[in-house]
Amino acid sequence: MLWRVSISEPAPGGRAAVRLLQGYVWHPQDADIDLETFLPHELDLPAPDEHAEQEEGAHVLWDSVNPPFAFFENGEPTASQAFYQFTVLRVYEPRPDDDSLHADAQAASGLLGPLLEGTPDGVGWQLWEDLRDL
Repeated sequence: MLWRVSISEPAPGGRAAVRLLQGYVWHPQDADIDLETFLPHELDLPAPDEHAEQEEGAHVLWDSVNPPFAFFENGEPTASQAFYQFTVLRVYEPRPDDDSLHADAQAASGLLGPLLEGTPDGVGWQLWEDLRDL
């Protein structure tokens, strides 16, 4: 599931680290699941345009966190789940406009979708587009 968040569009230019995707990944605490097995730490995204000197792909980060909400939509408590804050970010020079960032977020989502779909039963996720600078 992908939603779009952008509080305002900063002026393009200068070096910027931008969050493309943000969300959560979770699985039962007693499950023997290592996200390293299923998810990369880097995504190869195309250069924003032919004039940009983009060498880096997007970075994929996840960190263990306490459940950010007490219950799932179906009423099930989240306390039995291991939760991870999930972020995809990319460093740009110069910072592109939000339309270009949106295209990168869509590309990242397209690359991650099959990987997330390939995780074992019990792994859940919720991701949205989040085009804010870090």
